[in-house]
Amino acid sequence: MQVSREVELEGHIIDSGIMTKVFDKIMDMGGNFEIIVFDVGKKKTDPSYARIRVNADSEAQSAAILSEIHRYGAHLVEVSDVEVVPAEGDMIVPKGFYSTTHHPTFVKYQGSWLPVQHIEMDCLIVIDPAKREAQCIPLSKLKKGNLVVVGEDGVRVDPPARPRKVSSFEFMHGTVSPERPSETIIARIATEILEVRKNGGKIGLVGGPAIIHTGAAHALAAIIRKGYIDVLFAGNALATHDIEYNLFGTSLGMDISTGKPVTGGHKHHIYAISEVMRAGSIRKAVEDGTITGGIMYECIMNNVPFILAGSIRDDGPLPDVITDAMVAQDRMREHIEGLGMVLMVATLLHSVAVGNCLPSYVKTICVDINPSSVTKLMDRGTMQAIGVVSDAGTFLPLLEKQLDLQSEEQFVCEEAEPVA
Repeated sequence: MQVSREVELEGHIIDSGIMTKVFDKIMDMGGNFEIIVFDVGKKKTDPSYARIRVNADSEAQSAAILSEIHRYGAHLVEVSDVEVVPAEGDMIVPKGFYSTTHHPTFVKYQGSWLPVQHIEMDCLIVIDPAKREAQCIPLSKLKKGNLVVVGEDGVRVDPPARPRKVSSFEFMHGTVSPERPSETIIARIATEILEVRKNGGKIGLVGGPAIIHTGAAHALAAIIRKGYIDVLFAGNALATHDIEYNLFGTSLGMDISTGKPVTGGHKHHIYAISEVMRAGSIRKAVEDGTITGGIMYECIMNNVPFILAGSIRDDGPLPDVITDAMVAQDRMREHIEGLGMVLMVATLLHSVAVGNCLPSYVKTICVDINPSSVTKLMDRGTMQAIGVVSDAGTFLPLLEKQLDLQSEEQFVCEEAEPVA
């Protein structure tokens, strides 16, 4: 017996490819569809609307198809309130709990649509009846008695539309390739950074130790000093080798200026950690004159917060490194709130970690010499990421140069504007 359900799609569903993805998913899962209503926006900025009848051979198949296309923003025409079930214990989820996407999400509760706050992927939605609020929380925060959303009825997902104007995000939309003019891309990224700053948005940077190894520390330090970065996410390695470079001119014992190993240089990073231990923290090492420059120095001097999350392979680690992974996640979430853009440079591990916590509307740029790093990031769910296949030592100095050029051009244009 055939089972039919009607769903709706709204927004820029054509040029974002959402409609095609929905059709493909229905057919891939053995169903078929009929287009009942299809209103195409007449102007570029106008949204489109489609009502589709989804046909399946059984209730189970229908439910599976609807669950999959729900992730693309397809929702039932007739929407009931969400079902909520109290958690029977801390970190114990009800059967059939709703697992979130990182797209803006709304739930229908007691007849009203509530926005889900602090959205991120692979989490739960909890309703607070007293406050009439819906919160996205990770499993580690679930408490006994929390009202957890179960099933997908009454849940609406709004995937972000493709940018409506030419930008680095449209120019590179959805693909990763080394066959691109790097300087042109970097110039467009600089434009996006200045636009985000102009609109009051914040910018985060996720960095790996290759930034130091490739000689890009000076460029990143300058970018931080000039006010383009609002928060730094990294691990023990970036901070340790940045401080090693400041103290000894080496990174992993290699002289950055000559590219040659230094006798005894393999111990330099341990000395660096030890000197910070002696001071008590990175901030105290800056204040007492032990650290006189570099990325961490500029973060301290310009009040840019940094979250250093540890791993099992860390030396030391530095006293500022958070070794409890759950505590590190919480600190990251505190600073992700309000970010308009994130640059991820030469670190797959931390890029995936931060990417998993980002809403899909945050502009995300992943820079790596290995194209597969960006692909892996997207495979883990950060579909809004665009990729720049470039060495960190090339990318960051060029980015600093473009930011200087474009900010100077903006200043000249503003100065030249006639006073009304």
